[in-house]
Amino acid sequence: MATAVQQLTSVAPVARFDVFSKYFVRYALVLVISWIGFMKFTGPEAQAIQPLLATSPFMSWLLRVFSLQGASNFIGVAEVTTALLLALRPFSAKIGLAGGVLAIGTFLTTLSFMLSLPHAAVWEQSLGGFPALAGSGGFLVKDFVLLGAAVLCTSDALADLQ
Repeated sequence: MATAVQQLTSVAPVARFDVFSKYFVRYALVLVISWIGFMKFTGPEAQAIQPLLATSPFMSWLLRVFSLQGASNFIGVAEVTTALLLALRPFSAKIGLAGGVLAIGTFLTTLSFMLSLPHAAVWEQSLGGFPALAGSGGFLVKDFVLLGAAVLCTSDALADLQ
């Protein structure tokens, strides 16, 4: 298996930029997911996600099974695991694919909060609601870009498996 440096030095500049771009997006995504994941082990982060979990049809079960901190820790383990799998992509396309699929699931889930949170938490009422984003909406909208990065990482792993 060729290393990243070997891949970058053995091809034309445009192809090198393509390889660099894939590594950059992958490891930027790893950084973001792992950072968010490790934050889940803190009390303030657990408190911050409580309203998201409580109103979610997909995630509210966590609060019935675990304490708030336990639910946050569970999510943190899942996110750190996802980041680790993505980071291991250069060593195994299958492992990278698993990480990519988990990342896609993560961001589809977080984007679903835009539908499950109370309308006023997502859309700024003083500006007439949709499309003006309120606090939670502004916080969650970035996940569209992270979802795109997860799709790109998944596609990259799939291409190597064919």
